[in-house]
Amino acid sequence: MLPIDPTKKLSFNRRITDGDLVIVYERYDSMKPVKVSENGVLQNRFGFFKHCDWIGKPFGSKVFSNKGGFIYLLAPTPELWTLVLSHRTQILYVADISFVVMYLEIVPGCVVLESGTGSGSLSTSLARAVAPNGHVYTFDFHEQRAASARDDFEKTGLSSLVTVGVRDIQGEGFPDEFSGRADSIFLDLPQPWLAIQSAAKMLQQDGVLCSFSPCIEQVQKTCESLKSYFTDIRTFEVLLHTYEVREGNMGNWQDSDGGLSTLKSGKKRPRPTNGQENSSPQMIMARRNGEAKGHTGYLTFARLKCNL
Repeated sequence: MLPIDPTKKLSFNRRITDGDLVIVYERYDSMKPVKVSENGVLQNRFGFFKHCDWIGKPFGSKVFSNKGGFIYLLAPTPELWTLVLSHRTQILYVADISFVVMYLEIVPGCVVLESGTGSGSLSTSLARAVAPNGHVYTFDFHEQRAASARDDFEKTGLSSLVTVGVRDIQGEGFPDEFSGRADSIFLDLPQPWLAIQSAAKMLQQDGVLCSFSPCIEQVQKTCESLKSYFTDIRTFEVLLHTYEVREGNMGNWQDSDGGLSTLKSGKKRPRPTNGQENSSPQMIMARRNGEAKGHTGYLTFARLKCNL
C-alpha cells in the first residue's frame, strides 16, 4: 500500500525513498517489513544490506549484500502485508479476503463498517478496495489492539482511508451516526447474532453483510437472526492449497506422502556430473506446501430486505 493520492494513479513503479516501508523478500516463506532509513542496515543470513543502497531503486529491485547474497525489495501490497504483519489475533488470509471483497460488492467510494479490527489484515484490503474516495470504519473492543492497528495504518499509508474506533459492537451496536450510510458490513465477533439488528439499521437499502465464524454452531445461530432482516443468506468455506515451483528431478523432491506434481513445460537436457551425464533429467516441478492457510472459518453473506 503506497500512500494514496486521489489525484494520481496508484503505481508501484515509483522509486524507494528514505522513510518508505518495504517488504524484504528472502524467499516465498521468509519476508519481513522494513522501514528504510539513510543510515539503516539489514543483517540476515545473506550478509549486510545498507539501506542507502536501496534509496532511489524501484520497488521490485534485487539488491546484493557485502557477501554477494541478495534479496528483493517489494512494495507493501495488502497481500504481502497480510503475510508479514504482527498477529495480535487470528487473521484472515488472501483466499477469504478476496472472497469477502467480491461478495460484499465493495468498489471505490463505498463506506464499509467492520467489527472487530484485530490485526488489521482484512481492513488493509478493504481500504484499497474503497480507495480513493471511500472509507472503512473499523471497531475493536480492545483499546490496545485498536491503537496498534492505527499505528499500522499510519505505517502503511492508509490512515486517510481507515478510522479505528474502540467499541463493543456486540453490546452497544454500531454508532447511530452511521445509520443508513453503510454499503457493506463485516462482522468478526464471538456472538455475531447480537449485532445483526444494529447492522441492519446501518446498511443502505440492498446493502450486504458478511459474518465470519470459526464454528458451524455460530453460523447456525447467526443465520437464525439474519432471517428477520436479511434475505439471500449463503454460507461458504474457502479452502486454499499453495504450491512451490522449482527446478529438480523426480528422485530428489517428494513431499511427505510421496506425491509430486509436475508442470509440463518440457524437460531440460541432462546436466553433466563429474564428466558424465546425469541419468535423471532436470524439469520444472510444483510441490504442494504442507501448510495450507486457507481454512480459518465460515463466511456467511446476506442482503438487507427491501422494506416497502
